[in-house]
Amino acid sequence: MWLGVSLFYVGAVLCLNGLWMRGHIADREIWVINVFVGLVSLAIGLFSIFGPGADAHSIQGGALTLLFAFTYLWVAANRFSGADGRGLGWFSLFVAITAVPVALDTLAGARSLLDWWMGANWAAWALLWALFWLLLARGRDIGCFTGAMCIAQGVLTGWLPGYLLLSGRLY
Repeated sequence: MWLGVSLFYVGAVLCLNGLWMRGHIADREIWVINVFVGLVSLAIGLFSIFGPGADAHSIQGGALTLLFAFTYLWVAANRFSGADGRGLGWFSLFVAITAVPVALDTLAGARSLLDWWMGANWAAWALLWALFWLLLARGRDIGCFTGAMCIAQGVLTGWLPGYLLLSGRLY
């Protein structure tokens, strides 16, 4: 269920961040969802790593969840501090590079629809974090495209699988 909770709120924050990047939400309020989802992801990640019954699989999942938590908390921090986002952009490159072998490993070991979907999700997230690197660290003028990609990925890689997991329709 932790995965369903995490994906559900990742879907929300990606959709809202996409709308923000496209000018539909103000800087002064986008931090709210980023702090909330960052803290939820942080709690899930830390519980997965340090909670009772933690094992190699849950620790790996927790470590990967913290990539999301840190990203959203950094977005919120940038809204408070007025930072230009270059540091977050370079962190996004690290995460994009990390997400590629995660996608490949997940696809190589896929045995269920959820496994295949998660492998595809990791590939999509690698692309999205690479776009953040290009936008924030390299200064490319791709904000509108990246915002649209956030919205699409929010639905397809976050909200939809999260909802299906929480409703017991995806295993």
